Amino acid sequence: MNRFKPKAVSQFWAIAKLYWLGDEKRGAIALLLLLGVLLFANTQVKVFLNGIQGDLISALSARDSSRFWQGVLVAFAGIIIFGFLNSGYGYLRETIGIYWRKWLTHHFLNQYFQNRAFYELSNFDKQIDNPDQRISEDVANFCQQSVQFLVNCLESIFIVIAFSIILWSISPNLVFVLIIYSILAYVITIAFYGKKLTQLNIEQLKKEANFRFSLVRIRENSESIAFYNGIFQESNKVKAIFNQVFRNFQKLILWSEVYLNIFKYQFGYLPWIIPALILGNQVLSNDIEVGKITEAGGAFGQVAFSVNLIMYQFEKFTKFAAAINRLYVFHKYLQQAQKSNPDHSNIKIIKDHRLAFVNLTVQTPNYEKTLFKNFSLELQPGQSLLVMGDSGCGKSSLLRALAGLWISGTGVIVRPELAEMLFLPQRPYMILGTLREQLIYPHSNASVSDEELYEMIEKVNLSDLAARFGGLDTEADWSEILSLGEQQRLAFARLLVTKPKYAILDEATSALDINNEEKLYNLLMEIDTTFISIGHRPTLKKFHQIIVNLSAASIS
Repeated sequence: MNRFKPKAVSQFWAIAKLYWLGDEKRGAIALLLLLGVLLFANTQVKVFLNGIQGDLISALSARDSSRFWQGVLVAFAGIIIFGFLNSGYGYLRETIGIYWRKWLTHHFLNQYFQNRAFYELSNFDKQIDNPDQRISEDVANFCQQSVQFLVNCLESIFIVIAFSIILWSISPNLVFVLIIYSILAYVITIAFYGKKLTQLNIEQLKKEANFRFSLVRIRENSESIAFYNGIFQESNKVKAIFNQVFRNFQKLILWSEVYLNIFKYQFGYLPWIIPALILGNQVLSNDIEVGKITEAGGAFGQVAFSVNLIMYQFEKFTKFAAAINRLYVFHKYLQQAQKSNPDHSNIKIIKDHRLAFVNLTVQTPNYEKTLFKNFSLELQPGQSLLVMGDSGCGKSSLLRALAGLWISGTGVIVRPELAEMLFLPQRPYMILGTLREQLIYPHSNASVSDEELYEMIEKVNLSDLAARFGGLDTEADWSEILSLGEQQRLAFARLLVTKPKYAILDEATSALDINNEEKLYNLLMEIDTTFISIGHRPTLKKFHQIIVNLSAASIS
C-alpha cells in the first residue's frame, strides 16, 4: 500500500457502489437519509446538554439554587430524549448493515458459482486464498464497519459544525488552535503509522485464515492421518502455521498498542488542557464565568475527537483497509475469472443432441503438458464407451474437458446441455441434506414417490439404508457415516432416479466388489442412457460397446 488513503478509498467505492448504485438503492438511501435525520437531532441534543453542563457549573459557582435545580430538570429531559435518539439510530445502523451484507453476499455467491469460478479457485488459481472467509467474514466486516464509519463521519460533521459555532462564540482562538491541532494529528498518524499497520493487518487476516484452514483440513482427513499415524507431522505443521500468526500479531500489537498508543494518548489528552490555557486569564479576570471553561472544554473535546476520528480509531481503520483490500482483490478476480487467455488456444464446445470429439488435444490448465493429441470419436445415442489407459495419460482429463472444466487445448467437443448429463466421480459428492435430497441431486424438486426411491435404494443393495438412519427425510453428514462403497452405490441410485440422457462415470465402481459392479452396470444398461466410463478393470469391457485405450491411442 504505497498510498494508504487514496487506494483504500478507490477500492472501497468499487465494492460499495455495487449496492448503493444497484437495484436496491432507493430503499437503502431512504434508510440512510432517515439515519442522517436522527444523527442531526442527536447532535443538537448533545449541544444542548453541553450548554446545560456549563450552566450548572456557573450556577454552582454563583450559588444560584433555582438556576441549578432548573438546569438539572432540563438536563434529565434532554438525557431521556438522547437515549431514544441513540437507540433509534443504532437500530437503523444495524438494519442498513445487515441488508447491505445480504445483498453483497448474494452478489459474491452468484459470481462465485457463475461459470464454475469456485472450481478454478479451488484447483488452479491459488492467488486468492480462503475464498470462504472472504465471502463470510470479510463481507460481514466490510458492511458492518462501513456503516459504522459512515455514521461516525456523519456524526463528526454535525458535531464539528455545531460545536465550532459554540467555540467561536466563546473565543475564536479556540477554533484556530483546533485547526492546527487536527492537521498535526492527521499528518503524524497517516505518515508514520498508516502503511505499516495496514500491511500487518492484511498479513494477520491471511495467516489467521490459513491457520483455520489447516485445522479444517485435519478434520476432513482425520481417518487418513490416523491410518498413516501422521499425528506428529500434522501437529508440527499446524503449530508452525500458528507460529506465523503469533509472530505477526506480536508485530501488530507492538505497532498498535505501543507505538501508536504512545502518540494517541499523549496527543489525545491535549483537548482537556487547551481550553483552560486559552480562557484561563479571562476567568481569573472575571471577564467570563467559570462554567464557560467547562462548556468550552466539552465542545473542544467533541470537535477534536470528531475531527481526529482517524487518529482515535486508527487501528480499526487499518483493519478495515486490510479487509477492503482482500475483498477488492476477490471482486476483481471474480470479474476476470472467465476471460479467456488470448495467448493460448482453447477447446471449442458445440451444444448439440449428440456426443463427439473432433481432433481433440487436451493440455493441463497451465498449458505446460499435453496429455493426448488429435482424439476423434463419435458416440451414438444408446452406445457406451470405456476409456482405459495408464495413470496420468489423461483419462479423467477427457471428462473434465467434456464437462467444460478444462478448456486448455485445441479441437472440438460436441455435446448436449449439461442438464442432460450426470457425472459420477470416483468419490461421490454427498450434499448436506436428507437421504431424499441425496437421491434426487442435482435436482431439488423432482417429483419422485417414496416407493420409487425405496425401490432404487434396494436395487443398489442399500435396502437397509433408510431404516438404519430413520427414513428418507433424515438429515446427516452422509460423507462421514457411509463408506466409499456405500457412497458409490448411492450415487448409482441417484443415476437411476434421475435417468439422464448421458452418464459419465469416472472410476464410479472402484470401491465395489465385482458382483456389485456387475449388478450396477446391468441396471444402467436397462435404462435409456448413453454412458462413458473411465476404468482400469478388465471386467468393465463387457458392459461397453466401444473401448478406447488412451495410452496406446487405440479404439476397439
